[in-house]
Amino acid sequence: MPVSLFRPGENCAAVALAPRAAFIVDAEDYFRHFARACERAERDILILGWDFDSRTILVPEGSGEPVRLGEFLDRLASSKRHLRIRILDWDYPMVFGTDRELPPTLGLAWKPHKRIDFRFDDTHPVAGSHHQKIVLVDGALAFSGGLDLTNKRWDTRKHLAEEPRRVHEGTPYPPFHDVMIAVDGEAARELGQVARSRWKKATGETLAEPHAGADPWPDGLEVDAAGAKVAVSLTAPRTDDSEGVRQVERLYLDMIAAAKRSIYIENQYFTSRVIGDALAARLAEPDGPEIVVVTRLLSHGWLEEITMTTLRVRLVRELRDADVHKRFHALYPHVPGLGEGTCLDIHSKVMVVDDQWLRIGSANLSSRSMGMDTECDVTLEAAGDAKLAAAVRRFRDCLIAEHMDSSTEDVARAIDQAGSIAAAVQVLGRGEKKLTRLEAPEPSEAELAVAKVGDPGEPLFEPVVELPETPVRQSGGTRMRLLLAVGALLFAALALALVWTHTPLKDYVTRENATRIGSAFTGLWWAPIAVVLAYTPASFIMFPRWIITMTAVLAFGAWEGFVLGFAGVILAGIATFAPGRLVHRETVRRLAGQRLKPLTRFMEQRGFVAVTLVRLVPIAPFPVVNLVMGAMRVRLWHFVLGTFLGMLPGMLAATVLSDQLAAALEDPSKVSWWLVAAAVAAVGALAWFGQRMVRHAR
Repeated sequence: MPVSLFRPGENCAAVALAPRAAFIVDAEDYFRHFARACERAERDILILGWDFDSRTILVPEGSGEPVRLGEFLDRLASSKRHLRIRILDWDYPMVFGTDRELPPTLGLAWKPHKRIDFRFDDTHPVAGSHHQKIVLVDGALAFSGGLDLTNKRWDTRKHLAEEPRRVHEGTPYPPFHDVMIAVDGEAARELGQVARSRWKKATGETLAEPHAGADPWPDGLEVDAAGAKVAVSLTAPRTDDSEGVRQVERLYLDMIAAAKRSIYIENQYFTSRVIGDALAARLAEPDGPEIVVVTRLLSHGWLEEITMTTLRVRLVRELRDADVHKRFHALYPHVPGLGEGTCLDIHSKVMVVDDQWLRIGSANLSSRSMGMDTECDVTLEAAGDAKLAAAVRRFRDCLIAEHMDSSTEDVARAIDQAGSIAAAVQVLGRGEKKLTRLEAPEPSEAELAVAKVGDPGEPLFEPVVELPETPVRQSGGTRMRLLLAVGALLFAALALALVWTHTPLKDYVTRENATRIGSAFTGLWWAPIAVVLAYTPASFIMFPRWIITMTAVLAFGAWEGFVLGFAGVILAGIATFAPGRLVHRETVRRLAGQRLKPLTRFMEQRGFVAVTLVRLVPIAPFPVVNLVMGAMRVRLWHFVLGTFLGMLPGMLAATVLSDQLAAALEDPSKVSWWLVAAAVAAVGALAWFGQRMVRHAR
């Protein structure tokens, strides 16, 4: 009997038996099986996700009667009075809000049925996310993997360039590929423990394990593996109370080390240095395994391009340099007929090692998935069982076949005859739809410096700033915040430099254009008023205020721009502070949740000092904090003066940097690095002063 790779407490949270396991590829099948399973539910449906959109079409027009997710769940809750549906969604920052639905808690887009409990998970650290995708039906059936119940996910396994059913709100989107696993029995109960634990952490509520009589396994969902042993591996970020969980990373390393013949990877990202080093070590071995990585060609948006794509390029180049035995292959699926700037979006998180281990999960091969975000992977182990080994290999071959417009049998035959996956891909890749070599042009040092910030391996800040009775941290915390502030300023400067030199803006952001626009704007009588008023709507839509400040400084000069900017910030603050006076304190306490409880408590105890500190170390969006301050009946003069003192460091830094930008546009030799250094020093000094104030006020 082969020794199991799984070690509970080290590379997994639990090992369990799955009487039935099914591998589900792409959302056409997953959405259908999800709906059928939910229709069988008697007591409980628990959904965890990175995103959730009630407008999601489970059955698109042309495949039957269109079914929207929100309407479907409302109908279930209405028809089954013993059924409770709970949804836990990531409490995302506004930068991710472009494609997202307005929060159901507002009742503007979807008002859930009274037996549907929709919550947001805001317990993640700054820049982290809740990334687990789990659906639990009556505690007896669990789906887990990479697919969220949200928009722009539905697609068929054909991934056609032109698919009339692949639309969201009437707008077409590119093809999308992902994978889920369904398990029942003990394995489903273990995933249920993960989901209920996550719910308790986010809401404070303890959910009982549901028990129902009927079997929720949906009709039509074929069992791919019976009686398999599976491991559930997690990632959880480090906090003040916990060292975090890195089981996902540990099991990746163990699987790579255990590989004898082949490692097949499908992943949205490929940036983790830890995983890259482990793969490089296997490539150095003369008889190591073949490694095939399938990922997407393009990233989403310019920001992802200069971060995740840049890091992927570096890792692919390093592995190709280390591949002395020519066993590493980085590929992407080519779909004929796709428009410029689009590709098949590989969103799956799959690893198949030999024919012994099959892994399907939520974790990307990125640093953040190893230690920053909450993740959940399910890994099946064949353990020498011939039927399970055949199921593992068959699934790998079917994924390759999907990308090659071939059959699973043809892929299996080609691998046997050619002796390797890469050789089989080359033999079969004679049509238009095929797996193609991923190019990796050498990135610049500046691009790499900026990109590293986009994939942190651990939290940069604690998830919640504890402000109340606990002692304020001493100089070590202050120094760390100062270093982070300096790092943020440097990152902003590098990011702007890359944007202005590597995007179409380079043709527009010139000295001449900037001078002409600034002069024209300055000459308008209403320009100063427009600058002051612009901060209020900008605060409501989370538009970066520093851009308005930069515009004011470029147009009116440093001092006048500083005054106008500060006047605008104070006015915007009052505009979002005043409505809070109309809200009852208890209502705010309930709506604030765990994340803002320390803030609400501190507001009541230390009005002026609390305002100042929160401005120095913001823990929530500007308008949200202002609303809470109003509801907590902070005095107006405390609010205004605290806002002025607390935001002074940021405004000074923005003013100085904007002024130096103006100097650089006029004449690069005029940039005063001493002045920039003085602004950074002022940030540190005022942060230290804020800490001193809080320490004496206790």
